[in-house]
Amino acid sequence: MEEKSRGTTLTVFALLLALMAISNFGKPFSHHPGVGFVFFGTRLSGLPNLIVAPIFGIMLAVYAYGIMAMRKFALPIGIFYAAYVIINMPLFILKYHGSPVMQEHSWAYLIPYPFVAIGVSSGAAVLLYRRKSDLA
Repeated sequence: MEEKSRGTTLTVFALLLALMAISNFGKPFSHHPGVGFVFFGTRLSGLPNLIVAPIFGIMLAVYAYGIMAMRKFALPIGIFYAAYVIINMPLFILKYHGSPVMQEHSWAYLIPYPFVAIGVSSGAAVLLYRRKSDLA
């Protein structure tokens, strides 16, 4: 079977998702109270953060590998993760709007972040969907 190239964009998305996986693995060990995995709009801390952040880290690591290897299992993970990001972003903003949590970040971070997060997660899923016949 002929192996298809994943292309530059999918490669960049896979690398960004791998970095996000590494970030998720580190969240339970941060000494900064403002660092914690955000799960359906709620910033986690303590035991929930210790459990959920590595689970998502593993999922993103598997997803990044799936993209790099152009494997079929990457597509459903990508669709799930893109939907999760799209749901998670507004829930976080609604929950913490006007609170000290939102004041921890500058507008220079808060404005572009949703575009990058949704763009990478959804963009990877869309590209995988378009290339699903190339997935092994």
